[in-house]
Amino acid sequence: MWTILATGAGVAAAAAAASYAGYATMAPGSQLYGQTLVHGNDPQQMALTYDDGPNDPHTLHLLDVLAKHEAKATFFLIGKYAHQRPDIVRAIHGAGHAIGNHTYTHPNLIFVPVKQVKQELEACRKALGDAIGTPAPLFRPPFGGRRPDVLKTARSLGMTPVMWSVTAYDWSAQSSEAIVKKVDSAIASHPNPQGEIVLLHDGGHRAFGTDRRYTVEATRALLEEYSAEGKKFVAIPDLKT
Repeated sequence: MWTILATGAGVAAAAAAASYAGYATMAPGSQLYGQTLVHGNDPQQMALTYDDGPNDPHTLHLLDVLAKHEAKATFFLIGKYAHQRPDIVRAIHGAGHAIGNHTYTHPNLIFVPVKQVKQELEACRKALGDAIGTPAPLFRPPFGGRRPDVLKTARSLGMTPVMWSVTAYDWSAQSSEAIVKKVDSAIASHPNPQGEIVLLHDGGHRAFGTDRRYTVEATRALLEEYSAEGKKFVAIPDLKT
């Protein structure tokens, strides 16, 4: 009987460990598989980050909104879109925003062999470099998916992994108000004020030209709301950590 109970406890423990290990591959705040940047330490700062661009026309509209509020942001770009529209990449860079690597085709890297992970990062790095002529040392894994080899490969290429502390859920939002509400709720739920990194999207990984008008309008609202509270909107390299 004791053997059966011990075996059962061992199976349960193994299942719990496996479940946590799987959770840690996707959870933005997990540090189990290696250190990643999740937030800053200055509560007066906020870093708006945009994934899956460049995208026409919504990335360009975002640049107009950000410029109007003298805000800086970070854009994690998909390589194949950067190759398609290097002019938008140059516009982002020229406006003083930070640019990061979001792989070339946007696969979930927890399912990708190490060799292919490196190819994805290198191909995206080349597309970005061809567009702006300088390195893009920031990296965000698609879907947030990573494992030890993914982070090790990124660091071997001189890249800093960046996750996020606030999810806007803008990829499925039905209004700009819904996006703002998600951001406000997430920030209010944090027990200690911090320099939030907000996950937004200026494009869509499934197709170039994805409609992100709600994200543009939500960005406008967030800039107005949090600027009034004294927040400064900074790019990731300027986030105090």
